Amino acid sequence: MSDNAHTPATPPEPTSQYTGRRLTWQRRVLHRLAAPVAMGLVKFWWLTCRIVRVEGLAHIKTALSDGPIIAVFWHQHLLFGTRFLLNLTDPTPQLGFAISPSVDGEIPAMLAQRMGAEALRGSSSHTGARTLRDYYLAVRRGVSPAINPDGAYGPRYVFKPGAILIAQLSGRPIVPIAFYAERAWQFRAWDRFVLPKPFSRIVIAVGEPKYVSRTIDDAAIAVLQVQMAAELHQTFLAAKTAFTNAGSR
Repeated sequence: MSDNAHTPATPPEPTSQYTGRRLTWQRRVLHRLAAPVAMGLVKFWWLTCRIVRVEGLAHIKTALSDGPIIAVFWHQHLLFGTRFLLNLTDPTPQLGFAISPSVDGEIPAMLAQRMGAEALRGSSSHTGARTLRDYYLAVRRGVSPAINPDGAYGPRYVFKPGAILIAQLSGRPIVPIAFYAERAWQFRAWDRFVLPKPFSRIVIAVGEPKYVSRTIDDAAIAVLQVQMAAELHQTFLAAKTAFTNAGSR
């Protein structure tokens, strides 16, 4: 008998529960430490700011009353777009957050799980068959995906087709969301990320649900991408106008 028969098998290296990629012990330690710290910072920031008004709340409640939705907001509005969705009640959606399938998405995926949401490991930057299938199946399970239509890396304000294709396949509506903050920092990153300053008042705006025909062709999808980008801009202006009007009273 060969000596190899008595050699114990080498245990496999731990892998990411989200991507299946092997993780070094340094990265595992980093994830375990960083996720709760990041969650604490996010919740602290949410607590320091106050949402004083929600324009168009009926739009999202009506859409959710008969099934999941596809919520969209620009990447720069991630912080309070997420907070708004997590605080929704009556009905309360089962949320799924679109998170990069790369290792860089590990900590955001952990945060989504800690918030009680599902981590959908795909990207609005990619519209491959597997990604679309995964999103479609999530919607069929009753999950409402929250998507940044300009993706994880931009270009800023370019509405990529992922959310539209998911809406086409599932028959569920796209619901645009934006916010305006009384005072905010805007970073110089590609997305010009908006971070409201502590104790700022915030207005959320929700646009009208947009249903996508199952028979729409590529040319019509391209037109709809431009229209949805304009719709998100108008939703932001609605939030800004509502804040201005509230402040003048």
